[in-house]
Amino acid sequence: MENILGLLRIKIIRGINLAIRDAISSDPYVIVRMAKQKLKTRVVKKNLNPEWNEELTLTISDPNIPIKLQVYDKDTFTLDDKMGDAYFSIKEFVEAVKMKLENIPSGTIVTKVRPNRENCLSEDSFIKWENGKVTQSMFLRLNNVECGEIELQLHWIDIPRSG
Repeated sequence: MENILGLLRIKIIRGINLAIRDAISSDPYVIVRMAKQKLKTRVVKKNLNPEWNEELTLTISDPNIPIKLQVYDKDTFTLDDKMGDAYFSIKEFVEAVKMKLENIPSGTIVTKVRPNRENCLSEDSFIKWENGKVTQSMFLRLNNVECGEIELQLHWIDIPRSG
């Protein structure tokens, strides 16, 4: 069995100004991929600003592997249309988790991640210690599409060690 560091809970909050892929709207959903893991949100019908508020959980063994999001428009009789994709790194997030931050006040910013060529952030993203856990909120600009962003939040779940 591979060395599992912990679980990453990804809350897919909402889409913002997503692309039109049907006549006047789209029926978007999000696929999250990391290595061989693949998770999917529900479809939100006829909405370019969908609110999913869905939590998806990935098992993390290598924090160097980026996480990819793909947004699609659900179609009934044809292949689903692509509505863009984005990716992000969890290296800084996992480093913050390893800091053992129990003794700092809730709401403390641990690290700021800036938009750059290595991520799809549309604005600064803050890794915080909140309510006893490390969290990170981010807005990702979708690539390979005319418009759209996805808002999400990360938090870490430790796996109890046996032994």
